[in-house]
Amino acid sequence: MHCGSSAGDTRVHELTTNEAFDLCSQLSDLRAKYINLTGGEALLRKDWYLIGKEIKDCGMEVSVLSNGLVLNEKIISELRAVGVYAIALSLDGGKPKTHDCIRGVPGSFEKCLKGLEALRKENLPATVITTVHKGNIQELPLIRDHILGKTKAWQIQIAVPIGRFPRELTLSKEEFYAVALFIASMRKRYSVKELAVMGAHSIGYHSQVLRNTMVSPVWKGCQAGVSVLGIQSDGGIKGCLSLPESFVEGNIRNRPLVDIWEDPSLFSYTRHCSTSDLKGECIGCRFGRSCKGGCTTVSASVTGTAHNDPYCLFLLEKQMLTDRNLSRESPF
Repeated sequence: MHCGSSAGDTRVHELTTNEAFDLCSQLSDLRAKYINLTGGEALLRKDWYLIGKEIKDCGMEVSVLSNGLVLNEKIISELRAVGVYAIALSLDGGKPKTHDCIRGVPGSFEKCLKGLEALRKENLPATVITTVHKGNIQELPLIRDHILGKTKAWQIQIAVPIGRFPRELTLSKEEFYAVALFIASMRKRYSVKELAVMGAHSIGYHSQVLRNTMVSPVWKGCQAGVSVLGIQSDGGIKGCLSLPESFVEGNIRNRPLVDIWEDPSLFSYTRHCSTSDLKGECIGCRFGRSCKGGCTTVSASVTGTAHNDPYCLFLLEKQMLTDRNLSRESPF
């Protein structure tokens, strides 16, 4: 229900195996380090193993994001043969009913947990990703209990209104802050070896209260088109795959990847962002120059424009402090 690409049937014009091989070479020429295969469901491509092996042969690391529904002995064996540095499974509910409803497939909860256990037994680097919204926020502790001791890392991210996700299920600002509190408490409670809990790129900007909640120790602004590149299955290029379709910058079938990447007129929303581009509550913020208005995907999907991410811990803490001061009764 929160699929950003509204995935369904295979796209008619997906890259062929040979085109994917050529793309691997182009990525290697750009000195890319890490390639993540995602979808839809990347493991449904019959040539995913060949592509994964080509990525490794070109000197890059490869990870896979999966819903866990098609994991079997053959695929697990292929994951091991490719040498993936991570295989991430999506777990979006602490109860079977919740997860199955979100995923739209009865029995998907049990399949995901069985897949996680199978990966653990094979000593493969399994991780879990949870996408949070109003429909599952209360089950974060239950999800933790299911995965503790069975995964190396747990990435928590928020659902935003792109693809088929309904806007009315988007977290409120108060709920968003509660998720950040949960992540901070988990990072304090568990060591990295026990359970590495982290907020995705959409969580954790400049809190004055909470210890860091993100993957990176310091937020340096949206990295779409800066250190991150998204390539769609039909060759379309975005700074980040989570961005709306209006952010497609070109297609590798029409132009070499290096030409798209090095074109100074593209990815301007991050590469050429200045404080004058900030909008809404981000205008005048002391972190504006480095933050660039937060996550571009969240900002664009929630507010309709970039550089205006309302899910900012610094902003929310400032608002909460203001509300608290306004609510105090005068002693005079």
